[in-house]
Amino acid sequence: MPKAYLKKDIPCTKDNLIKMVLDIEKYPEFVPWCIDGKIHSKNSKGSTIEIIADLTIGKSFFKETYKSLVIYDKNKDSIFVTNIGGPIKHLENRWFFKDIGKKSQIDFHINFELKNKILNILMKKSFDIGLVKIANAFESRASDLFNKSKN
Repeated sequence: MPKAYLKKDIPCTKDNLIKMVLDIEKYPEFVPWCIDGKIHSKNSKGSTIEIIADLTIGKSFFKETYKSLVIYDKNKDSIFVTNIGGPIKHLENRWFFKDIGKKSQIDFHINFELKNKILNILMKKSFDIGLVKIANAFESRASDLFNKSKN
């Protein structure tokens, strides 16, 4: 199962980063290989927000949609994502956010396995490259959205 951890400092507030990560329907505008994002439900439950959403990922001949449960914990400044349907056998990713001066730091952890063994092998080989591209896309998007006045 591919696992990875990434820590990155991004020049915007943690609140803005959290809003951006939770804006799943905008992912196709900036996340590599993301074709569609759809939120089915979004419910506030005290200190948490629970979202059920689909992401359609594609490249070349591959195009798959998977459904996730996204839980944002306001008290811990964290987002936890698990799969609840689609081609993914197992998905768990965690985002942790904290302000550090005029920047924010994100800690991102991911652990996943596809149901299709052949695609899973292919994903393992290109996983690190893909993760860096996606992290850079989030950083670039944050800069575009929240640092316009500094340009």
